[in-house]
Amino acid sequence: MSTLAGPVPAQSLPSAGLRASSSQRLNSTRRLGLAALCALASLLLFAVTPLQGIADFLVFTLLLYILVQTAVSFAVEGRRYATDRLLSLFVHLSLLAALIPLVVVLVYTVVKGLKRLNVDFLTHNLTGIGPLDTNGGEYHAVIGTIEQVLMSIVIAVPLGLLVAIYLTEYGRGPLASAVRFVIDVMTGIPSIVAGLFIFAFLVIGLHRGYSGFAAALSLAILMLPVVVRSSEEMLKLVPDELREASYALGVPKWVTILRVVAPTAKAGITTGVMIAIARVTGETAPLLLTSFVTPGTNQNAFSGKQTAIPTFIFDQAGQGQAITYDRAWAAALTLIVIVLVLYVGARLLTRSNTLARR
Repeated sequence: MSTLAGPVPAQSLPSAGLRASSSQRLNSTRRLGLAALCALASLLLFAVTPLQGIADFLVFTLLLYILVQTAVSFAVEGRRYATDRLLSLFVHLSLLAALIPLVVVLVYTVVKGLKRLNVDFLTHNLTGIGPLDTNGGEYHAVIGTIEQVLMSIVIAVPLGLLVAIYLTEYGRGPLASAVRFVIDVMTGIPSIVAGLFIFAFLVIGLHRGYSGFAAALSLAILMLPVVVRSSEEMLKLVPDELREASYALGVPKWVTILRVVAPTAKAGITTGVMIAIARVTGETAPLLLTSFVTPGTNQNAFSGKQTAIPTFIFDQAGQGQAITYDRAWAAALTLIVIVLVLYVGARLLTRSNTLARR
């Protein structure tokens, strides 16, 4: 009389490459030990060979650790664990490769900029200052940057939001496709081309001369496609159910866009706008063609040359003196602080409005 075999226990099933028990896993302590062994092996190799240099040592140690960890994990834990650890290591290395240059640039700029950045530097301009004088500051450049960036925001942000709303809520047919194509083309335009356009049209063509307003127009051209594309993508993420619920209550479409769609996408739109502002705040080429450089303070953005922080940095770095280099680094730090303040302020404003609505 035959009997049916019972279900196979889970412990008897093949592990398909997961051969390691919990005691055999490469925990953080064992991985740290492998890293120490690789560093020691690299140190011995560099001691007995012509190899030298800190960068070469770090790269060689890293490659050796990747090879050793993958081999040990494959032998102890199995193929699947080894593959997982290798890919996880590449992900973390990619993160470090992206963060290290950013941190190095920020730290180096802060260290170099703090040598010259003080109250006097922020409250004085370069009128009557020679190339070897140790005084003088960037007050005129800060005024120029604030006025030019604010004017470009006033021009580009409302126009960009309206274009994004049209493309998302109303745009159909060949006109919308043409607008999207133009926006995509504008996204890749070099900044100097925008400056050349304003220079030929406004500065030379209309005989308006250099001015902060001309610089703001060139910056607005660069800001507009970024605002449109980012705002359009954020508006597309708003669920259609919210629109349909508003329409079902008899709310007009424009009120739905203003009171439902836009507030829902507000956080993402703010981020996109700040990315656009951060891009244009540090532009130099279009400003050299539209507002140029002057040592004095010009608070009238519609008439006369007006220095901005990027052109101030360009001018000071090009003079080749130690004091001018210090001024350039201090101005670069100021530019970073301005962008940071604008971004944090916009995020806090968005957050406070969201909490108030709740």
